[in-house]
Amino acid sequence: QVQLVESGGGLVQAGGSLRLSCAASGRAISYYAMGWFRQAPGKEREFVATINWSGGYTYYAESMKGRFIISRDNAKNTVYLQMNTLRPEDTAVYYCAANRYSGSLYYSENKYDYWGQGTQVTVSS
Repeated sequence: QVQLVESGGGLVQAGGSLRLSCAASGRAISYYAMGWFRQAPGKEREFVATINWSGGYTYYAESMKGRFIISRDNAKNTVYLQMNTLRPEDTAVYYCAANRYSGSLYYSENKYDYWGQGTQVTVSS
């Protein structure tokens, strides 16, 4: 079993930045694909970004390209999401997820086996 714990969320003004962290425990996630998703109030959960096992490949939802950066430190068993130029519409609970069967890139939440509890990000206008 892998436990994922997100942190780094909070309240920020539009145009600001936040860095989310996802710390894994229980097993090493070095060979797992990792992803970030988010869910805004009244909306379905949506894909944000994914990173392959080595960190050499990443993929983003269109509205996050150029603003968000996903990265990982396998030595620390941690994945990060740097969020820049935040907008009020980025307000959501952000979740990290792990795919234990593959180290590739996945944008579908159905491909992920483990999920964190989420961290709230609120962007004020």
